[in-house]
Amino acid sequence: MTARDGRGATASATVARDAAERIGDRLALGGAPVAAIVLGSGLGGLAERIEDARRVPFREVPGFPSATVHGHAGQLIAGRLAGRPVVALAGRFHMYEGHSARVAGYSVRVLHALGARTLFVSNAAGGINRTFQAGDLMVIADHINLMWRNQLVGALEPGDVRFPDMSDPYDAALRAKLHAAGRKIGVALRDGVYAGLLGPSYETPAEVRMLERLGADAVGMSTVPETIVARASGVRVAGVSCITNLACGLSMHPLSHEEVIETTTRVARDFERLVTEWVAAL
Repeated sequence: MTARDGRGATASATVARDAAERIGDRLALGGAPVAAIVLGSGLGGLAERIEDARRVPFREVPGFPSATVHGHAGQLIAGRLAGRPVVALAGRFHMYEGHSARVAGYSVRVLHALGARTLFVSNAAGGINRTFQAGDLMVIADHINLMWRNQLVGALEPGDVRFPDMSDPYDAALRAKLHAAGRKIGVALRDGVYAGLLGPSYETPAEVRMLERLGADAVGMSTVPETIVARASGVRVAGVSCITNLACGLSMHPLSHEEVIETTTRVARDFERLVTEWVAAL
């Protein structure tokens, strides 16, 4: 079974249900998780805060490819965070790795099959908003899909809405809880629009100027596929971008993935406290 099938045949809701059944005993959830959490580049440290953790490597989950990006551990984890049952992905799948659009969103189908009805997505992103600084945490209010792919193209998956409403992709009530959590622990949060591009090259200065004019506050290469699949299957979504650097043309030095990891490591404690407090309030 390969998850790289461009037709998405092995990244379907049916395969996801089978995967959930096959790994369910190993995860020992004992009930529906209050949230599923996707941890982006350099943000996987939150996984260490999950108590009574049971871990399944991606390669052992039917339909999952292995994680290949530095900063992605490649594990599906179940346990308790802030005393609440959660399931988490330490890593994700990107289309720039060669995966089809459906594979990029397939993990959400598995999380849904495991009982998750609330999804928290995180990512490392370049700052486009000129008031942002490296290390800021941005609550995602909306996104712009410039990957030129949609994970729902093709046959309608069982349980999906054919034409999902995207007027509120990042749930307003869940965003309010993130801000309340930030105030409680003293972590300042930004709000903004995330632009998802295919990658893997960083944007040119001209592209960044275009994104700024389109209304984007941050840019990255993930998250949008997961949100689209989640909304089609009725899962509520909240998300946070860690602004790891100013986008190309807004800073004086070249961009690198090493800078991304360095910044996420620096702000990891605030990010982990924020998500833990948010889960506690669900």
